Amino acid sequence: MSRAADAVAVAAAAHPGFLSPSGVEIAFLLVGLATFGAAVITVTTRQLVHAALWLIVALGGLAVEYLLLTAEFIAWVQVLIYVGSVVVLLLFGLMLTKAPIGRSPDADSENRWVALTVAVAAVASLVWVVVDAFRTTWINLHGPVQGSTKVSGETLFRNWVLPFEALSVLLLAALVGAIVLSRKNSAAENSAAENSATGKSATRTSATKTSATEKSREQR
Repeated sequence: MSRAADAVAVAAAAHPGFLSPSGVEIAFLLVGLATFGAAVITVTTRQLVHAALWLIVALGGLAVEYLLLTAEFIAWVQVLIYVGSVVVLLLFGLMLTKAPIGRSPDADSENRWVALTVAVAAVASLVWVVVDAFRTTWINLHGPVQGSTKVSGETLFRNWVLPFEALSVLLLAALVGAIVLSRKNSAAENSAAENSATGKSATRTSATKTSATEKSREQR
């Protein structure tokens, strides 16, 4: 046994069960903290546009986490679908509905504590499910790399075709709903503008008639 192996054995005996974190693990932890902070700011800020922008940071951080876990396919799906489609759809919805740029009093909901309780319960449930799954699931290290493009694509289009198509229909429904809402708002604004213009023209006509009547009376 070489001296390096002896040193490793002595270090392992001195610190049983301890493994020094690698650079990838440290980066994973730092990106996770940044993603968590962006998610917290997303749900606590009172500015809707800032919330959408912080959501981009949170979803992008999640994609980086997937990359660090060598799940490249899931990472690019995260970027293309969520960052590139869903968030852009949210921004278009904010612009079409003319959401306020500054602080919005409507964003300060009184149900914040209820939402916090539901979020904590959901996180606890997910943590329990993940821990239980890793406790009872074994990964074959000699098989295909889990999370690779080939394995993820085969699993997605063989076992999860129906949820994948349902998700595409859901995104299409959200897009159609945003278009319908924007058209209703524009139609209401046009009708209000027409009514305002009609009222102004009627007021001007009545004022003109009144002034003409007064002038005719003065001439008499």
